[in-house]
Amino acid sequence: MDVNIEELRRFFLTKTIGRRIEFHEEIGSTNSEALRLALEGTPEGTVIIADAQSDGRGRLDRVWESPPSRNLYFSVVLRPGIAAVSASLVPLMTGVAVADVVSQYCPGRVRLKWPNDVLVDGRKICGMLTEMRTRGDRVAFIIVGIGVNVNMARLDFPRELRETATSLQIETACELDRFDVAARLFEALERGYRIFLGGGEAAIRETWLRYADIVGKRVEVVFGKAVQRGIVTGLDASGALLLEGEAGVQQVLAGDVYIERL
Repeated sequence: MDVNIEELRRFFLTKTIGRRIEFHEEIGSTNSEALRLALEGTPEGTVIIADAQSDGRGRLDRVWESPPSRNLYFSVVLRPGIAAVSASLVPLMTGVAVADVVSQYCPGRVRLKWPNDVLVDGRKICGMLTEMRTRGDRVAFIIVGIGVNVNMARLDFPRELRETATSLQIETACELDRFDVAARLFEALERGYRIFLGGGEAAIRETWLRYADIVGKRVEVVFGKAVQRGIVTGLDASGALLLEGEAGVQQVLAGDVYIERL
């Protein structure tokens, strides 16, 4: 793997994110391994990173394509010591951190799609999967899983994804150093996590909305067979999408968001 794991370990030893890094040539799922280690008491900031996943997972039990020697797949264990009801902004914080990094390579072209996709010119470049365990009404730990398409060529994607997915290599027309991308992601997550713990929830919501660029737009939200339609008015304090429709403003907690075309 071109990611120098030992260099990453040395660089992030004094940080929170990356203070412990476990590398696997291939693993079923970095989130599953992070969950196992979290239950065993691994310290906050532990990162599980893999060159390939045989059972990569996305949101709503979707498969995340995880071939070797192409992309970044990693999961981070967080132990914020907060009330469980306050943890819903962690996925938005993660999205902002990733969008900040992708914007360094693709300035002005990055958008966030609620709740956890990063797009470049409308094509998906990153997905995230956040899982939480609680103890009473407090957070025991949160697993943040991130998959970023780094050096995938168009033909590397399954045929059904070639028009909807992209990579940093496709968008920049050059092969990238995965170590550089990983280091930038770890640093951005560290900054975002410090902002979150420091009471910067409003700043996180504002930055997320700026990347999403959907306030005032008419959308439909699909969750299973249910469809909600309305105009996006913003995010509430918990990070839920606020949708104004015929029944007034409603809180949307889950689903895929699509902008309606007139």
